[in-house]
Amino acid sequence: MEKVIGTLIAVVGIIHLMPVTGVLGNEQLATLYGILINEPNLEILMRHRAVLFGLLGVFLLYAAFRPALRTLAIIAGFVSVTSFIAIAWSVGGYNDAVNRVVIADIIAIAALIAAGVLQVRYKTRSPETKT
Repeated sequence: MEKVIGTLIAVVGIIHLMPVTGVLGNEQLATLYGILINEPNLEILMRHRAVLFGLLGVFLLYAAFRPALRTLAIIAGFVSVTSFIAIAWSVGGYNDAVNRVVIADIIAIAALIAAGVLQVRYKTRSPETKT
């Protein structure tokens, strides 16, 4: 069960690492999100966003191999993906590239819910019944 939980968290970590290329500049951001950023302040914010997603992705991958960090990783990942989906749905009118991000985050939510349920069930079982 430990490996399944770790794998689910690792999947979410990989999803969070996908936008890291945006730190390299406008071309990568345009590829990721289907938008041209012609304003320096927005470029700074979007590139910094890529760095933060990279940090969260690395943390999630690390937590996949460190059971003591998994609960925190599940919570952090869940806040990340649900907040993005909530903002996207509340604003609406997003393009196909952003829709792909929404779909990836829905996959991440499913993985996090499964990991969370398994984590709770695994932690509450007696030591001799754990597999």
